[in-house]
Amino acid sequence: EQKSDRRQSCLLPLVAPAGVHGAALLPTSTPVFFAVLKKRLVKLVVNFLFYFRTDEAEPIGALLLEHCRITKEEENVFSISFIEEPERKYCFECDSEEQCQEWIEALKRASYEFMRRSLIFYRNEIQKITGKDPLEQYGISEEARFQLGTRKQ
Repeated sequence: EQKSDRRQSCLLPLVAPAGVHGAALLPTSTPVFFAVLKKRLVKLVVNFLFYFRTDEAEPIGALLLEHCRITKEEENVFSISFIEEPERKYCFECDSEEQCQEWIEALKRASYEFMRRSLIFYRNEIQKITGKDPLEQYGISEEARFQLGTRKQ
C-alpha cells in the first residue's frame, strides 16, 4: 500500500533517474491531429519505461529504450520514437522545462548501448591508471561486447 502511495505522490515530479516517475501522453499511430492522449504514470527501470493507469499498481505496458530517438518537441514536451517504426511517437508532457530536460537526459542514458560505451570508457580509464584490465578477473575481458567498435550480436 505504501508503495502505491509513493507512486501516486510522484504522479508528475521527476525523481532520481533510477526511479523516474511521471505523467505521460501515449500515442496512437494515426497522424498527430487524430492522436488519442492518455494520462499515465511512468517509471524508468534500467532500459525499460513502464507505464501504468493512474489508478493501478501493475504496469499495462513497457517500452524497451533501444534503437530509439528522444526528441524535444515543444515547451515541457518530448517524444520517443523507434527507428523501426518512426511514424509512431510516444509524447510525454512534464510540469516544467527543467523536469523535461531531466527526463530526456535520464532516457538517453538508459540504453544498453550507452551503458556499454560507458563501461568501455571506464574500463580503459582504470586500465590506464592501474595497468590492469578490471574485467580480466571475471574472465570476460575478451568478449566482443566489451570491445570498441563491436556490437553485441
